[in-house]
Amino acid sequence: MIFRFIRDHETEYPVFVMCRVLEVSRGGYYGWRRRPESRRQRRDRFLRLRIREIHRESRGTYGILRVRRELRGEGIHCSRKRVARLMREDGLKAKVRKKFKATTDSRHGMPVAENLLDRKFFPEGPNRVWASDITYIWTKEGWLYLAVVLDLYSRSVVGWSMGERIDRKLVLDALKMAVKRRKPPRGLIHHSDRGSQYASREFRDSLERYGMVCSMSRKGNCWDNAPVESFFGTMKQELVHHQKYRNRSQARQSLFEYIERFYNRRRLHSTLGYRTPAQFEEVYYRLAA
Repeated sequence: MIFRFIRDHETEYPVFVMCRVLEVSRGGYYGWRRRPESRRQRRDRFLRLRIREIHRESRGTYGILRVRRELRGEGIHCSRKRVARLMREDGLKAKVRKKFKATTDSRHGMPVAENLLDRKFFPEGPNRVWASDITYIWTKEGWLYLAVVLDLYSRSVVGWSMGERIDRKLVLDALKMAVKRRKPPRGLIHHSDRGSQYASREFRDSLERYGMVCSMSRKGNCWDNAPVESFFGTMKQELVHHQKYRNRSQARQSLFEYIERFYNRRRLHSTLGYRTPAQFEEVYYRLAA
């Protein structure tokens, strides 16, 4: 490790100075430099480069477990300890999660639906149960609100909408996108919290028109909609909390790229056996064919 430090810094400081400070001989250092790489060192060098690429492609979100899963998916097998050591030596680690705060205003006089989902978060196929919610993102221009619709089978974001106002239009636009993309059969369960946007007449009429069955969380119980809460927490951990958005337009573009290009198609999901939502659905339809 001492010789490696000298090698990495010899362009900045004279070798003889560092050898004296670190109390090693110059002959020993140059002998180490001339020594050919061992098989293990060559393997480490190859793994180090690929790990750096995987970590960069994951936007710095992957920790040891997901990096190793990505390597295994490419046919590269190595131990967890080895990945941990190489990541530690390169200073690579997953972004730290910050606490997520849910904000649902259920203080209204509109009718609410029974909790039909009852925390059954693992349907047998896609387009059987969707779950929705709203979150907010701060920009220097003001708040940007994001509504999403998740398919609970694959945890894929099938619909989303962004706007300056947290109103009925926000959730209706997300639902319309999901329906247009997926064309679900009648009888699909749509689950949400008891917020006024989801309890509104317009939203309930839309569910009825699409042939969906309305389900709502119990009052003040965020765990009844845990998969969407988890998605928001992950998105903020991996993206939002590490950004300082100048305006809503910049935030919109950032969120779009995260949802459509990374989360749905690239990010390995532990609940899905470390597959992406797109891969998970692909396997389902291949087996059903």
